[in-house]
This record gives sequence, C-alpha cells and structure tokens, in this order.
Amino acid sequence: MSNREESKRRKLGRSAIDVLPIGLGCMSLSGVYGAADDEAGIELIHHALDLGVDFLDTADVYGGGHNERLVGQAIANRRDELVLATKFGHVRQDDGSVAVDGRPEYVIAACDASLKRLGVDAIDIYFQHRVDRNVPIEETVGAMASLVAQGKVRAIGLGEAGPDTIRRAHREHPIAAVQSEYSLLYRADAEAVLATTRELDISFVAYAPLGRSLLTSQAYTAASIEEGDQRKRFARFASDNLARNLELVAWLDAKAAAAGCTTPQLALAWLLAQGDDIIVIPGTKKISRLEENFGALNVDLTAEDVAAISAAVPPGAGAGDRYPEAMMKNLNL
Repeated sequence: MSNREESKRRKLGRSAIDVLPIGLGCMSLSGVYGAADDEAGIELIHHALDLGVDFLDTADVYGGGHNERLVGQAIANRRDELVLATKFGHVRQDDGSVAVDGRPEYVIAACDASLKRLGVDAIDIYFQHRVDRNVPIEETVGAMASLVAQGKVRAIGLGEAGPDTIRRAHREHPIAAVQSEYSLLYRADAEAVLATTRELDISFVAYAPLGRSLLTSQAYTAASIEEGDQRKRFARFASDNLARNLELVAWLDAKAAAAGCTTPQLALAWLLAQGDDIIVIPGTKKISRLEENFGALNVDLTAEDVAAISAAVPPGAGAGDRYPEAMMKNLNL
C-alpha cells in the first residue's frame, strides 16, 4: 500500500477504528448474484487483503450463514489485517421471505452464532441489518451495548435507519456508523440521513455504491441477467427502467474517459468526495473488478467535476425502486 493511500484512512464515527475508505462487500460471494465458487471467493478476499483493503462486510443472512463461514475461512490466519463488520436482524422464513428481529435475546444469540461461524473472538463493528418496528430501538441497542461491554463487539452500527431512530439509538450507546444504499443513481434516501449522522459524528457506510452493477458499464439487457441472480427481482433492471438508467451511465462513461478513469472509479470517487465520513463497500466476484474498484482511491476529482456529475445525475434520477415492494417497508425506519 502506498503512503498516499495510507493517508486517506477514515474513522468510524467516534470509535477507535479507522479504515481505508474503499472496503469489500462480501455478499456476492454467496450466490446472490448468480453462481459463486468458494475457492474463488477465498482467493478474492486474500487478493483484497494483499492490495490493502482492510474493511470486510458480511452478514449472517447472506447464504444462510455461508458468507460468514467463507469470510471466516479466508481470514483465519490474517485477522489482524482487517476491520470486520457483520450484521444481524434479517431472519429467513420457511417460505423464503425475510423477517426482522431486534429482540434483545435474539441480538445476543445472533452475535454468538456469528462469532462461531467467523471463527473470531470479536466483531469490529456489529450492525443491526434492519430496524425492527416492533421492538424499541433502545432495547435492541441496549443488547448491542452489552456485547461491547463483554468484549464481543468493538463498535455498533445501524442499517437503513431513519433520523429519529438514529438519534434515539445514539443516546443509548454511541453509534459508529449507519449503513445504507448510496450511489449516484440511488442516493435520495442516504442524503436525507446524512444531516443527522454528520451532526452526531457518525460515519456512513455506502453499500451498493455501484448501483448493484449498473455503474460498471456492463452491456445489460433485461434478458441478460441469468436465472438465480437476485437482480431479476429489482425494478431498476426492468426493461424501461434499465434503458433510462443506462442513458445516465452512458453520460458517465464519457465523463470517466475524459477524467482518465473507468466509470466505476468515477462513481466511487464521486461518493468519496461527498465527505470524509463516507466509506464505500463495493462487492464483486472478480479480481479484475476488485482491483479496478480499489484503484478509485487514486482518482482525484476537481470540485467542478463533482458538481458536474451531481448535476447530470441528480437525486432521484435512478429509475425503479431500490428494493422489491415487500422489502421497501423496512427502509428508513
């Protein structure tokens, strides 16, 4: 890792944890976006660590625990090289649907199960994946705080939480980071929360920062997404929406070429330019994409570039809801 990259480290809220601002989201290594291979996944994580990536993000629901086991296997002899994040609260039902559980007793049990799958003594930052509307946030965060007191967790975070919930949670125990979808195409929800996180000195972890691959300049058609790829469920990939989204990407392609970088690098650099509190966790199954994404650390956009990109792709420009209808009700609670 170069000294230049090292100088770009960012704190996770008021915690003692700092990371490079481009990490790795590991969800796709468990078959969410089509077939995945464990050996290749472990190789990718090792390559990420070799590059200098030091923030890995997983969750207990990804692959029904598979993702945590895979990450645990990959980092078994390299634990001191990374900051490890995982999440609880999404519970897969017998019919395949996902429910949310924020009960204190579940928080404790879920953490113990994650520690076992990951093969670690402590989780660096433990996120509530989604807010449970049926459990006061103070109760959930109180249980998370007890995990910190026990040394099982170093810091805690929330996923897709709204401003009032963030404030209440932060009064119960310091919140190090809030995690939400945040990309050029889908950012209205994230930007509505940023005023609160910044007021409270909470970091923002941006997942899906490349719009679930829309901002990678792939030649998508609605029919080109393979069976088993969860993107088929997302409205952004439906034919009319996809056409609109790809029009925006075409403008970004030209802007990236003029800036001497790739479109994904431009999109990630734009996000990092939004503030020193932003950390991005693009996911991929390909080493070439991993290297490309991490290379965005070395893309310097001018203030004029950032403004032009923001104007060309304004908030709300992305066509299609962020999630299938049934999952939208669990956002920004």
